[in-house]
Amino acid sequence: MTSILSAVAWPYASGPRHIGHVAGFGVPSDVFSRYMRMAGHDVLMVSGTDEHGTPILVAADAAGVSARELADRNNRLIVEDLVALGLSYDLFTRTTTRNHYAVVQEMFRAVHENGYMVEQTTQSAISPSTGRTLPDRYIEGTCPICGYTGARGDQCDSCGNQLDPTDLIDPRSRINGETPQFVQTQHFFLDLPALAEALGEWLDGREASGTWRPNVIRFSKNILAEIRPRAMTRDIDWGIPVPLDGWRDQPTKRLYVWFDAVIGYLSASVEWARRSGDPDAWRRWWNDPEALSYYFMGKDNIVFHSQIWPAEMLAHNGQGERGGKPGEYGDLNLPTEVVSSEFLTMEGKKFSSSRGVVIFVRDVLERYQPDALRYFISVAGPENQDSDFTWAEFVRRTNGELVAGWGNLVNRTASMIHKNIGHVPPAGELTDADRALLDQVEAGFTTVGDLIARHRQRAAISEVMRLVGEANKYITDMEPYKLKDESQQERRATILHVAAQAVSDLNVMISPFLPHSANTVDAVIGGTGDVAPLPRVEEVEDLDGGPGYPVITGDYTGVPAWGRRPVRVGEPVAKPVPVFTKLDESVVEEELARLGVDAS
Repeated sequence: MTSILSAVAWPYASGPRHIGHVAGFGVPSDVFSRYMRMAGHDVLMVSGTDEHGTPILVAADAAGVSARELADRNNRLIVEDLVALGLSYDLFTRTTTRNHYAVVQEMFRAVHENGYMVEQTTQSAISPSTGRTLPDRYIEGTCPICGYTGARGDQCDSCGNQLDPTDLIDPRSRINGETPQFVQTQHFFLDLPALAEALGEWLDGREASGTWRPNVIRFSKNILAEIRPRAMTRDIDWGIPVPLDGWRDQPTKRLYVWFDAVIGYLSASVEWARRSGDPDAWRRWWNDPEALSYYFMGKDNIVFHSQIWPAEMLAHNGQGERGGKPGEYGDLNLPTEVVSSEFLTMEGKKFSSSRGVVIFVRDVLERYQPDALRYFISVAGPENQDSDFTWAEFVRRTNGELVAGWGNLVNRTASMIHKNIGHVPPAGELTDADRALLDQVEAGFTTVGDLIARHRQRAAISEVMRLVGEANKYITDMEPYKLKDESQQERRATILHVAAQAVSDLNVMISPFLPHSANTVDAVIGGTGDVAPLPRVEEVEDLDGGPGYPVITGDYTGVPAWGRRPVRVGEPVAKPVPVFTKLDESVVEEELARLGVDAS
């Protein structure tokens, strides 16, 4: 059994999340984590809402509330949406807990004591109209390196180079379009050049492993070539105080939101351990060199997970050119793999809440089954290239594959068993055709499991659906509904037993993708309906005396093993109702109208 950390990108709490977000970090991480638990590994899946930084202040001002009130509101919305989607977090928390503050400040102290956090005078961008600091990502301009006109103040998405706001040609505020004013200020910088050699050696090792997606390793090594110190504090009053004399009491100096956000993977693990009753339990995933860690996010977050966070850990461990000794948290494990998805567009346009090009998770789940959305993301999502969500394709996939394929197999099998026998029948003597189907389906566990483990989830679910097609073909070829004579009853029962076993196997196989319906299907064919444990929302008190908050957690210890789950002969099979809802074609026109898109 291997300890596996499933580190899931932290959704930003400036507002509710859209389906582009969960396509990048949510569903892929959950499919992987569910499979790894079933394969017998010790999985810790953690994340939470990212709640600091200027964008929260901007959104709070617009809503007429405090930053904390806005964070509280959106944290709860996001928690409810991710639970409804069935994401099986061991702990989904937030960055405004006192536990998180303490872990972040301890990390800063260790990095500073090892000499990798250096104080410099720099230029800070200020909004002339509000006097408030503008974060790097809220400044746009022309990239001085490649000429891209939409470069941000932290990096250019076109050429991938790291930038500072002062590098941009014709910089402007994304908030109101005004030209920022630059003033001198003191900040702490993470000395990335002093960590570059160690980062390069680590990336070389990751490339040699052959497991990283090529686009991620290429991007990561490209940005390493132009590495330079990066500011880790900001002139802002909403964030975590700098834990040093002369800094901690300054009301407008705080740690950079991206410094604290990536440390959330560690602080969430520590919080989970403290809540479990074993405060050091987190070390199995962070200090054991045999443990594996997988970080799930969209491609716009690669730099923070393949450069900034590994650099912070190397600095904490004392493994840069200045040496040093490990801080309180010991030798921290760097990522085994950064699993980055590409972008999901909507009806040909990039998702943008500010521009109204958006489909919120909550809106989809209020109108459609969560597994219909999970299926679309799994089979057609942006795994290794940008993909497009269209309502026409959503309806086609739901009706033509979920309903007509998998749903039909479950329904016809259960219907025939209910009508002709009433319970799961025993198998008589098996024919070559019976064995061929059972063997083919059982072999799918190896194929599908290997694909999920290598983050090839589109191929994995496509293989499951291919096997669904084989099982449907078996029933059509065997024609059990024509076997009505007394002398044919044993043969009919055997065919229906084989069909039920195929459904059971395929249901286990597809359960990481479709957990809600997996439990329903299991109950339909006489099982106990517990194939895929679901998460729950739990109201908790802050461990260190702060305000209470909701978390996502769950008990996932009872998952079935990855492999054949024999059907229970003699268990009653009731008349089934459709597992999946067929969608009317009018859905396309209705949804496009909601978006203000001309359906013609």
